[in-house]
Amino acid sequence: MELEFSGELWFWKGPAPWYFVTVPEAACRELEAASAVVSYGWGMIPVLAGIGGTEWKTSLWPKDGSYIVPVKAAVRKATGADEGDTVAVRLSVEI
Repeated sequence: MELEFSGELWFWKGPAPWYFVTVPEAACRELEAASAVVSYGWGMIPVLAGIGGTEWKTSLWPKDGSYIVPVKAAVRKATGADEGDTVAVRLSVEI
């Protein structure tokens, strides 16, 4: 399964700060259907993610009935993306 969408990069200030992009609702429905087959626990879905020419392996996190994509500092630096920027995201679900 492959998905492409655009979303805003947002910051979550928790015990360990993270940056995320929220997966749109329609794509979340597709991911939810696939999660029973690919999730390795806690609803996490392994993916190959991409922004611009940068790709990385990560897992989608379930949050409030949707999924969020964690964006590493190295990815933000390589792409020049910062909080509040709209980024085009590619996801390939890993089986």
